Amino acid sequence: MKEITASMAGTVWQVLVAEGDTVEAGQSVIILESMKMEIPMEAPDAGTVAELKVAPGDFVNEGDVLAVLS
Repeated sequence: MKEITASMAGTVWQVLVAEGDTVEAGQSVIILESMKMEIPMEAPDAGTVAELKVAPGDFVNEGDVLAVLS
């Protein structure tokens, strides 16, 4: 299991995948908004989205787990 974590504090602007989706390494999975900038959170490896832990509008802190890949 690989975790996708927030690289900085911000608000979840978009969730680009759903649980069960297959993703490639480097694919944008979630977009955070911080200080009026959009920051894509990317999958570290290829895999399947096992669990999404956030939804649009959620506030996250640096290091929070956003999604889990299997």
